[in-house]
Amino acid sequence: MTALLVTGTGTGVGKTVVTAALAAVALAAGQRVTVLKPGQTGEVPGAPGDVDEVVRLAGPLTTVELVRYPDPLSPEAAARRSGLPTLTLDACVAAVRSAERDADLVLVEGAGGLLVRYDSAGLTMADVAVAAELPVVLVAAAGLGTLNATALTMEAMRARGLGLHGLVVGAWPEEPDLAERCNLRDLATVTGSPLAGVLPDGAARLDRSAFLAAAQAGLGPSLGGHFDDKAFCARESA
Repeated sequence: MTALLVTGTGTGVGKTVVTAALAAVALAAGQRVTVLKPGQTGEVPGAPGDVDEVVRLAGPLTTVELVRYPDPLSPEAAARRSGLPTLTLDACVAAVRSAERDADLVLVEGAGGLLVRYDSAGLTMADVAVAAELPVVLVAAAGLGTLNATALTMEAMRARGLGLHGLVVGAWPEEPDLAERCNLRDLATVTGSPLAGVLPDGAARLDRSAFLAAAQAGLGPSLGGHFDDKAFCARESA
């Protein structure tokens, strides 16, 4: 059994699509998959959330959502505005351990970046990853500014002893600009490891069969696919 934290260098970098891609290739390989969303924000009760998007793209799997808040804010701010209870570290770790008993792969998808606050005391997904011993799949943007955001996230991870399982570019444009092409090599330098995957922009608009093909092509062997980082960088980078 493997449990991973999927986090991003910020909001809107493609965490949910990467989570769905990881789930899709695992399901295709016959694995039992559970996706755990500790905190869903920006959705009212009963509305589809990130775990529902993963199911739509990847296929039937087990989903768990611990807390939900209607405002599209950080979990701590959204909880404060709504008056609803905040996530606790114990509840999150217990949910990971429970999921591990019945799944071959557990994907824990955080909200926003690694250090987004979940309560007034400063609980973050970094704390959850430390407590539950979760390797990190880090999702980064392709464009200008991604190197600084990625370097800061890696610094925070190293300070806590968190291991990088793989860096994935969440949305690679069909016509990349100079910064995006240069960033491919520089992201590997910042993280100290080759890219573990690059998913195409617009992957979330694909049907389930096409999404699986994109996931298998866009994720490296360590993540269940056959992405070749050397070949991709040689073709796409400047």
